[in-house]
Amino acid sequence: MSQPAPFMSSLLEIEEGWIDFNNHLNMGYYTVLFDRAADQAFDSLGFGPDYVASRNHTTFAAEFHIRYLRELKLGDRVRASFWLIEHDDRKFHGFQELYHEDGWLAATGEGMTLHVDLSGPRVVPMPEDIHARVAAMAAEHAKLPRPEGVGAQIGLRRKR
Repeated sequence: MSQPAPFMSSLLEIEEGWIDFNNHLNMGYYTVLFDRAADQAFDSLGFGPDYVASRNHTTFAAEFHIRYLRELKLGDRVRASFWLIEHDDRKFHGFQELYHEDGWLAATGEGMTLHVDLSGPRVVPMPEDIHARVAAMAAEHAKLPRPEGVGAQIGLRRKR
């Protein structure tokens, strides 16, 4: 891969309609920001709109988990990293970090993405050229320390 690891999106803007009655970014729009950033990463892997048009294949989110770490407000600009944690020929595990343009971490997102043939739709193996790109990104990201928060679980902490 010719890009630095992990993948980093362009700056993304918080939209006025995304602000809730608490005067901060509504929780649902963190997903929108992560999705827009992931679209940029996925495009670099070959999963963009041309992929759907030329091969009738795409990706579907199977699961996504967000940790909200710090509030975002109207006027804030963010960018998101994308780490490819692991993969096989049909799916991949990704992890994202949402950073304020000033450098502080606002949230993390972690998900499982499926490779889908739209004629089913059904989960199918990736074509060899696309799988090679996924494997190359995963190999670059495997050289880095694992990001904090990967595999975080939800639960009440019990006093012992």
